[in-house]
Amino acid sequence: MDLPAPAPLRRGSAHQFSARGDALTPLLAGIAGYVVLQLVIGIVASRRIVTEDDYLVAGRSLGPVLATFTVFATWFGAETCIAAAGAVYSEGLSGGSADPFGYGLCIVLTGVLLAIPLWRLKLTTLADLFRIRFDPVVERIAVVLMVPTSLFWAAAQIRAFGQVLSAASGFELEIAVTLAAAIVIAYTIFGGLLADAWTDMVQGIALLFGLGAMFWAIFRAEGFAVLATVDPDMLRPFGDGTRPVLAIVEDWAIPVVGSLVAAEVVARIIAARSAAVARNATIVAGGAYLMIGLLPVVMGLIGSVLVPGLTESEQILPVLAERYLPTFLAVMFSGALVSAILSTVDSALLVAAGLVSHNIVVQVRPGLTERQKVLVARSFVAVFGVLAYLMAFRAERVYELVEQASAFGSSGIVVVVMFGLFTRFGDARSAVAALLVGVSSWVVGAYLLDLPYPYLTSLATATLAYVVPALLRPSDVPALEPIEA
Repeated sequence: MDLPAPAPLRRGSAHQFSARGDALTPLLAGIAGYVVLQLVIGIVASRRIVTEDDYLVAGRSLGPVLATFTVFATWFGAETCIAAAGAVYSEGLSGGSADPFGYGLCIVLTGVLLAIPLWRLKLTTLADLFRIRFDPVVERIAVVLMVPTSLFWAAAQIRAFGQVLSAASGFELEIAVTLAAAIVIAYTIFGGLLADAWTDMVQGIALLFGLGAMFWAIFRAEGFAVLATVDPDMLRPFGDGTRPVLAIVEDWAIPVVGSLVAAEVVARIIAARSAAVARNATIVAGGAYLMIGLLPVVMGLIGSVLVPGLTESEQILPVLAERYLPTFLAVMFSGALVSAILSTVDSALLVAAGLVSHNIVVQVRPGLTERQKVLVARSFVAVFGVLAYLMAFRAERVYELVEQASAFGSSGIVVVVMFGLFTRFGDARSAVAALLVGVSSWVVGAYLLDLPYPYLTSLATATLAYVVPALLRPSDVPALEPIEA
C-alpha cells in the first residue's frame, strides 16, 4: 500500500505542462475521456449490486485476471510514480527500500501467508476477524484504528488528482480538487468493489502503457549505455554502510510488516472466487508491482545523470517527461499518473465506508435488509469522500500525516491478526491491550520522545501487551473454523 506525495506532484506537474501550452487541450481531453470511462464502468457495475456482499466484496466473484489487476492497482499509487523516483534520484537504490521493494515484498508475503486463511473465513471486512476471534469491542477498536489511515490516504490522492487536472486544464486548484473529488466519489458510490476491480484493470493497463512509453522514449533517445554512467554508489541497496542496522530494519519493517494486513488488499483477497485465486493473484500482483515499480526506479537512477542537480528530486519524472515525450506520449504519461491516483483513492474510500457500515452500523442494527445495508455503505462512501475532499485542501499537512500512515496503529493490528488467525493463544483482553499499546507507543515514540526506531518499538510493545495478559490469565478460546472452498 503506497503513500502519496501531493505537494511534489503539484510542482512536478506544473513544471511539466506549463511549457507545453500546445499540449494542454489533448492532455485535458485524454484525462476527461479516461475519467468518463471510469464513470461508465461504475454505473454498469451498479446494476449487479443487490446485497452488501455484492457491494463490499464484489459478490466474492473475482477471477484470476480481475483479482490480480485490482490488488496491483490498489497499491500502485502516486508515491510509486513520483516520490519513489525522486528518492532513488537523490539516494540511489537505498531510497527505494519502501517503494517498490518493501511494498512489493509485502504483497507477496500477504499472498503466501495470509490469503488462503483469510479467504476461507468468508469475512466481509478485515474487522470481522476481530469480532469472530475475540469480541465486538475489539472489532470496533480495530475499526477506529484502520479508518483514519484510509481517509488520509484518500485525501492526499484526491489532492494529487486535483493537481493533475489543474495543470492540464488551467482551472484553479480548488475547482480542480472539487472536480476530482466528485468524480472519484461518484463512481465509487455507484459500483462498489466490483466497479473498483474493473476500473483497476483499466487503470493498470493505462499505467503499463504510460510508464512503458516514458521508459521507451528515454532509452530511444539516450541508448541503454546511459545505465553505465550511473554512479556505482547509487547502486547500493543499503546505502553506504554507515547507517545502523536497526535503522535499516526500521525502514523495511514499516512497509513490509506495517502493511502486511492492509484492509484494502484484504478486501480483494476476500472478493476472490476461490482460495487459490486469492493466493495466486496476490502473489502475481506483488511480483508485477515490483517489476513495474522498477521503471520509476531506473528512471530515477538515470535521471541523476541526465538531469543532475534538481533542487526538488521528486520532479524528476515530470522533468524527464517534458524533455523526452511528444504530445501523444505525454497524454499517455498523464493517464498513467491519473491511473495510479484513482486506483488507490477509490479503494480507500470503499474500505473506510465498509468498516464503519458493516462493522459498526450493521452490528448495532442487525435487522437491516440487504438493500438498506448497501444504502448505508454508499452513504458512508459519500460522507468519507466529502471528508477526504475537505482534508485535501490542507494537503501539505495531510502529507505529513500520511507519511506515517503505514505505521500508525498497524503494529497492534498485525500482532492481533497473526496471533488470532494462527493460534488459540490470547483472548479479547490481549487483543485490546495490543491494539491500544501499539498505537500509544507509536505516537509517544514518534512524536513525544522522538525515539530512533518508533515502529520497531511499537511492534515490540504490542507483542508484549498481547502475550503478557494471555500468560497471566490463560483462557480457552475456540479455534477459528474456516469455510472450505
